[in-house]
Amino acid sequence: MGQKREGNRHVATVISVTNQKGGVGKTTTAVNLAYYIAKSGKKTLLVDFDPQGNATSGLGIDKQLLQGTMADVVMEVMTLDQIVIPTAHKNLYLAPTTPLLANTEVQLAQADRRFSRLKAAIEASQQGYDIVIIDSPPSLSLLTVNGLIAATYVLLPVQAEFYALEGLGQLLETMKLVRKGMNPTLELLGVLPTMIDSRTTLSGQVHQEIKKHFPGKVFNTTIPRNIRLAEAPSHGLPVGVYDRFSKGARAYKALSKEVLARVNI
Repeated sequence: MGQKREGNRHVATVISVTNQKGGVGKTTTAVNLAYYIAKSGKKTLLVDFDPQGNATSGLGIDKQLLQGTMADVVMEVMTLDQIVIPTAHKNLYLAPTTPLLANTEVQLAQADRRFSRLKAAIEASQQGYDIVIIDSPPSLSLLTVNGLIAATYVLLPVQAEFYALEGLGQLLETMKLVRKGMNPTLELLGVLPTMIDSRTTLSGQVHQEIKKHFPGKVFNTTIPRNIRLAEAPSHGLPVGVYDRFSKGARAYKALSKEVLARVNI
């Protein structure tokens, strides 16, 4: 299919990496998927939309030096193109965030068009990105809903542990409401089992359970528990730069190929 166009305008494929449960490998997935998609030659924008700002520091960006962040974009003080910075990696750009974004959520609650600020900002970008990846907050907040409304697809990381499927019903319900209301074409791109420990039977059981819940939607790639994946962010590097031969790096490289095949660009 190649690049999508609306009239003469290039339209990016937008993927929101979302799970309202923290600690499921959401930011790790957003950063490393963005890195490998960029490495494949696609112009990629990673939007750090989680007030913790872990995707920003995970790419080695010093938050003290930022001229503008996603808080400025959401409050319509700056455009997305004004705050985006190139990273050290070819084709990979970052829309950075600091904890200030959490404060904007309170102000946003009273604002007009409060659900579609992110969508409007991405659509106004003149940079011609092929793929935009949103690292959404680990909550069902106004920011998360903005991410769902801006997205073409949702990628759902699910940790291979006993309580993994609890609470997902709420997220799927929110997706349904977003589809009904403001984004009828929103699709679940796939469910990604994370933190798989091949030595335990529990991981295997949960993996099977996830497949049962989401028939045909679970990625073939699973993300292992991997020390290199855990270490890479503290060095401000994607795992593919930190240790490209590690299990974690190989898994995210495989995932990027699967994602590109599913979105068909």
